[in-house]
Amino acid sequence: MAEGFAGAPPYGVAPVGVPSRLSPRVLLIDPVRMLPSLFLPLAGVLFVGGFSPASFGWAAMGIVGSIVFSVVRWATFTYQIVGGRLELTRSLVSRSVRTIPLERVRGVDISTPPLHRLLGLSVLRLDTGAHGGGDKQEGELNGVTVAEAERLKTVLLRTAKARRGEPAVLPQDVSRSFPGIPESRAEPGDPSGPLARPPAQEGGPGDREGQRAGDQAYGRPSVPFEGRAGVAEGGGVASSGAEEVVYARVSRGWLTYGPLSGAYLLTPFALIAGAVGLVFQWGEQLGLSRNQAWSAGMWLWERPYLLVVFVILFILAMPVAGGVMYAVFNWDFTLRARDGYLVAERGLINRRSVSLERRRVRGYEIVEGLAERWAGVMRVWAIVTGLGDSETRGQLLPVVPRAAALGVTTEAIGALGAPLRPHPPAARRRRLFRAIAPWLAVAVAGAVPALLTGPWEWWLPASLGLLLAVLGIPLGLDRYRSLGHTYDGTRLSVRSGSLRRSQAVVERRAVVGWTIRQTWFQRQAGVLTVIAGVGAGSGGYAALDVAESAGPVFAAEVTPDWLTPFLLTEPAAGTSRPE
Repeated sequence: MAEGFAGAPPYGVAPVGVPSRLSPRVLLIDPVRMLPSLFLPLAGVLFVGGFSPASFGWAAMGIVGSIVFSVVRWATFTYQIVGGRLELTRSLVSRSVRTIPLERVRGVDISTPPLHRLLGLSVLRLDTGAHGGGDKQEGELNGVTVAEAERLKTVLLRTAKARRGEPAVLPQDVSRSFPGIPESRAEPGDPSGPLARPPAQEGGPGDREGQRAGDQAYGRPSVPFEGRAGVAEGGGVASSGAEEVVYARVSRGWLTYGPLSGAYLLTPFALIAGAVGLVFQWGEQLGLSRNQAWSAGMWLWERPYLLVVFVILFILAMPVAGGVMYAVFNWDFTLRARDGYLVAERGLINRRSVSLERRRVRGYEIVEGLAERWAGVMRVWAIVTGLGDSETRGQLLPVVPRAAALGVTTEAIGALGAPLRPHPPAARRRRLFRAIAPWLAVAVAGAVPALLTGPWEWWLPASLGLLLAVLGIPLGLDRYRSLGHTYDGTRLSVRSGSLRRSQAVVERRAVVGWTIRQTWFQRQAGVLTVIAGVGAGSGGYAALDVAESAGPVFAAEVTPDWLTPFLLTEPAAGTSRPE
């Protein structure tokens, strides 16, 4: 319970009609958080006053004023759960009450930034689905104790489920480990892809007997349970109570995969760009000028050996920085199922816990960069309806081995029960043309003046364009091999990309519409693009360059009631098509 209230209800019981405040310890953090916004005004006061005693006095008054403002803001903010709603009340100048019905609560996120962790505090944010396309939550409690945050999370989620008519039971502690699922036996370039599985057994992924039969049919070992409680003989989960299942826990050894992700690998570039921007914006205040920075760059340019050493050190720093950043953001990453939610916890400096309501999960998206594919690793995001900041909050797995990722997605969400279907040869020609033609044009544009007038400077862009055009051949072929789409009766899947290959697996019930698009060039090639509109994730997932005859059929296969009446069929033998 929040500090400062006598006679508070016991742990785990919702405070009904009893307003609660944030922890008083947050008063030690608020002034520190306000320092960045106070830096410029305080610096201006000191510079204008010539660093005189009066200027220091005005600066001190500004700091004291910020502390007083923090105390008043803390004293005038309360929260309480009453009448099936969470009320956030602030009465600083005028009284305002924000009411959040508990049945709208879809998830509760808990994070512990460094200063909060030192003081035993957390930040609790509510996800109500009201900001599906943004990164804001409708309610935030910034400065509750760790115990209070966990208590509120349990109370809010269970009360929300109960008010929606769903059972809310206490979970039993059941841990689970996956020895790993072998990779698909498809050959490289096979359009079946790594997610191809045998048709789903009756009962879906939750049916343990059906899953075991499917594993045996596909040559995979059955995945055993290693639980401590609630485990029935033979590997099943006991029917009494709800289970808590640990789907994945990223081991320390997997942290070495961090440099394979481009986002972490480019960290040194971001640091250098930030340092350069800081020099140009604050150089004069730091005793540096733009001319001095430019002179330093020219001095380094005139000494090529130092420049080579700098480039080598920079290249060596890229994987190190990538691994460090990966460890900072994904340290001790754990994915578990708890009381109807998928809970992902991660972070070294800022520990974060994100809860995703399982009944809102509509599928998952697997992303593999080129280096990640070579190393046999991948990343996984959940496709969830009404989820804000899905790039961060929707992550199911960071960079992990392919076998572990497929095992987790199969057990946590469901397997894809059909291989990907190949796309026509016209799609291959289009990808080769896109990968080769632009660079070949650059090579020709550089070679023509070089041959006519003879300046050697034109040979450099010509040679570079020719080299990139040659490299475009395997790139175009790989882009074609990555294309695919399928439907297994329950889930549809589309895949595309090469340098960043993504495959989305979406449940049929998530499809809300179709868009069939065909450009002039696609009409000449006899292909088109089919986009499945989904009320989750990015909002739409496209099957690129599908054959003209196969595109509408694919859409009608997924939603036959919508499209089948509009498809033209061949007349039966002995009959003629009406005019």
